Parts: sequence; structure tokens; C-alpha cells
Amino acid sequence: MSPSSPARRLRFALPRRMFAQVLLMQVAIAAGVAVLATGLFLAPLGDQLDDQAMRRALAIAQTTAAQPRIAEDLRSSPPSAAGPVQAEAERIRRASGAEYVVIMNKRGVRWSHTDRGQIGRVVSTDPSDALAGREVMEIDDGTLGRSARGKVPLRDADGALVGAVSVGIEYDSVRARLVHAIPGLFAYAGGALAVGALAAYVIARRVQRQTRDLAFSDISALLAEREAMLHGIREGVVALDRAGRIRLLNDEAQRLLGLGAEALGLPLDDALGAGRTTDVLAGRVTGTDLLTVRGHRVLVANRMPTDDGGAVATLRDRTELEQLGRELDSTRGLIDALRAQDHEHANRMHTLLGLLELEMYEEAAEFVGEVAGAHRVTAEQITEKIQDPLLAALLVGKATVAAERGVALGISRETALPDRLVDPRGLVTIVGNLVDNAVDAAAGSGRHARVEVALRAEGPTAVLRVRDTGPGVPAEQRESVFVEGWSTKEPPAYGRRGIGLALVRRLAERQGGRAEVTAAPMGGAEFVVVLPEAFAEPVPTAAGEVR
Repeated sequence: MSPSSPARRLRFALPRRMFAQVLLMQVAIAAGVAVLATGLFLAPLGDQLDDQAMRRALAIAQTTAAQPRIAEDLRSSPPSAAGPVQAEAERIRRASGAEYVVIMNKRGVRWSHTDRGQIGRVVSTDPSDALAGREVMEIDDGTLGRSARGKVPLRDADGALVGAVSVGIEYDSVRARLVHAIPGLFAYAGGALAVGALAAYVIARRVQRQTRDLAFSDISALLAEREAMLHGIREGVVALDRAGRIRLLNDEAQRLLGLGAEALGLPLDDALGAGRTTDVLAGRVTGTDLLTVRGHRVLVANRMPTDDGGAVATLRDRTELEQLGRELDSTRGLIDALRAQDHEHANRMHTLLGLLELEMYEEAAEFVGEVAGAHRVTAEQITEKIQDPLLAALLVGKATVAAERGVALGISRETALPDRLVDPRGLVTIVGNLVDNAVDAAAGSGRHARVEVALRAEGPTAVLRVRDTGPGVPAEQRESVFVEGWSTKEPPAYGRRGIGLALVRRLAERQGGRAEVTAAPMGGAEFVVVLPEAFAEPVPTAAGEVR
């Protein structure tokens, strides 16, 4: 191997697929649990077998000591391999399967033993506890090797202590039982491991199907890309679970809906409140590209159900587009009006030229004065009663457009609007939408088509009334006209209708006011908008006047 070539090392790496990793980890866990359970079972098993052997030896010793003949023979006969004590002890040993049954006197001298040569000798282990009247269980080494022992005192018929009985169980038999139990334990552990491996395989296959056999690194990359995409796109994304709770809000959705991160986990109705936006996102209103208004924003919503019973909704901000569309409508109206005025102006110029050629100078001067005065009077009437320049300019322009459509736009006598509006642009939006709708309704209604605007101040409150001579709004539709997307008109080329009146009500409600429609005395519809706190407090001047 050249020094420049990298050394190859044996590496043990986990498989990339989640299925294989999950299966491997679960099998490893199952194997570990099986080994641990087997070890935990084997650890106390030896102690249990020792305890059982000692208790068995003690029970044999107690049974032997309970026979009164043994105590009498111990007193009446010397220690002998052919004596009655040895014979009885051997009978008990063979019947019980014990390794030995030793009977001793108070000095520890054996009267019986398996090895006959040990009879008459002192026992090899300490018998003091048994000779003191106490029962003993122990594992100890003696002349016959290691054994489980039970020692009890031996008493005569009068209860006097005459000796002791010691019984031993061969310890190798106890160990053999333990060794014999191990294969069975391993068989059970192997069966448990096989069941665990099968369960792990089933779970891993389910995980594989649900994750589409992706690797952990792929899932991590997808999550990172998802976060980047959700927070980078300019569309709002709202994800809901099957219970209708919000589980995801990207940055744009928070901005469009006016929500924060605290809305996560809340039901949609609690987070947004009642309204069309909530109904659209919750799926109670169905369709594609549904229009809704949230605050001062016009939104387009689409909702797609997910396989888990939830849904994902997307939101697009159409506020600027709607404003541009309305400006385009206004511009087209002005262009049509200017085009009509151009023709009218040409006719007037031809008339004026004819009067001059006929040397009818006085009639020509009178004709010019009438034409100029009509427009000036209309503008003066509006600006005298409406002192806010934005509103005055709006109504002057609307009057010109309405006139070209055959609709007379007038200002009522009760109109009196000071130049102290807190939000003149908001009122311009409201007035412009209502006047446009009124002109559309009144156009074509006959020679006396008319729209009347009334604006007055009642303390700090502004009250707006717009009446028309159109067909009116049926009683059953007077609430529907304020719903986003509801309209009886054909949609314009740039988008959809059903936004203007919804914006009017939303702007009014945002200022704590209201918007409603009733029947007008003129036979059409009358829209009423009330805006509390619409005017600023008057500022006194040095001369004592207020403005």
C-alpha cells in the first residue's frame, strides 16, 4: 500500500433506511430485554434452590427428632455401626433421599453416619447451636463434602435435651437442578425473542409504509426544506388536525390573520372567532379561490383535506390587487367620462364657433358662462358642505362620472362635514364603494336616476347615508350583501366581485361602528354607516374660534 493511499478501515455502519434501522434497534432491544430477564431470573434461582434444599434437610431432621425411640436408643445403647440408632438413621436416609442423617449426643459424638467408620467420633462441624436448643439451616463443608444442612435439637419424651440431629442434602444435586433449568429458561427467552423480533418486523414495516421507505437523513432534509419553504413563501399556510386545531402557521399566515405563535394548538373558532374566514378555513364553506376579508385585508383561500382527517389551507393577499382593480374601474370610468366630455366639448366649441361667425357675441358670452357655471356650481356646492379635501375631490369626480352615465349625484341639505376626520382615507374608501354601487344600481333606472349622499357630524360620530333610485335590496338579502364574495353583478376582468360592501362593513366595525341597508324613500336602497369617534377634538385658535 502506498503512503499516499488512505488506509482502509473496517467500519460498522447502520443501514440508511429507516425500516432497517428501526428493525435492527427493536431486535437489539428485544434481545437485550430477553438476556436481562434471563439473568434476573437465574440470579435468584440459585438462592431459591439452596433455600429449598436447606428447608428440606431441616424438615427431615425435624421429622427424625420427633421420633421418641431415637432419643431412648441414644441413651440406652453405645455408638455402634450395628446399633439401633444407626439402623433407624439409615432407614430414614434411604426413605428421604438425604445424603446423610447424623444423630449425636450432647458432646457431639456421632451415633449414626453414612460412613460407618465415623460413628463414635465427634462431628466435623460446630453443633453448638443445635445442642443449645436452636434449629439451624446452612450450606457447609463436612466429611462428605459440601451439603445443604438442617440441624435440630433431640429431646426425650420429657423434653430434656439429649443430643441433636443433623441432615444433609448433597449440594451437587442442587447445582444439577439449576443447570437443568437453564435450557428451559433459554428456550423461553428464545421464544420471547422470536415474538419480539416478529413484532419488531411488523412495526418496522408499518413505519416503512408511513415514511415511504425514507432514510432518517432524507426525513431530516425534508423537514429542513419544509421549514425553509413554509417560512419563505409569500403565501399563508395553515394546517389543521382532525379536531380542527391549528397545528401549523407559517410567518405569512400569522401576518395575514393577525395571529401569533400562541394560536398553535387552539381550535380555529377560538383563535379567529366567528366569521367567514373561520368558516372557509374550517371547510364549512366549500369551493376554490374563496374570497374573505380579515381585518382590512382581502384574502383568497383554498383548502385541501389531508389523509389523517385534517386539512391544509393556503391564503393569498389580494388587498393590493383589489385596490388596483378598483382604481382601474375608476380610471376607466373617468376615461369614459372624459371621452364623452370630449364629444360634448366638441359640440360646444362648434356651437360657440357658429355663434361667433353669426356675430351673435352676446349669445356666445352667455353660452360660455352657462357651460362654465354649471360645473363650478356643482363643485362649489360639494366643497361648501364637505370641508375635507379628499372627500370633496372624490365626490366631485364621482358626480362627473355619474352624470355621463345618466345619473344625477347630489349632496343632501343636511350634509355638513368639518375638516377634522381622524381617518379620512378610510372614509374615502367607504364613500367610494357605496357611491359606485349606488351609481351602478341607479344607472338605467329612467330619466330621474339619482344618487344622494348625506354626510354629517353628530358630535364625534360621523353618519353617512347613500340613497339611490335603483331596484333596492330585498329584505332577505340585506345581510348577504355584506358577505365576502356575494354579488349579483358579473365579475370584472381583473378579478371577482363581492368585496366592496364587505370592506365597508369591516372598516366600520373596526372603528366600532356599523353598516346596514334599508329601503330608501326614493324607492331604491339606502346604505347607512355610523362611525363613532370619527372626528378629532376641535382645536381653539387665538381669536377664540375652533377649527
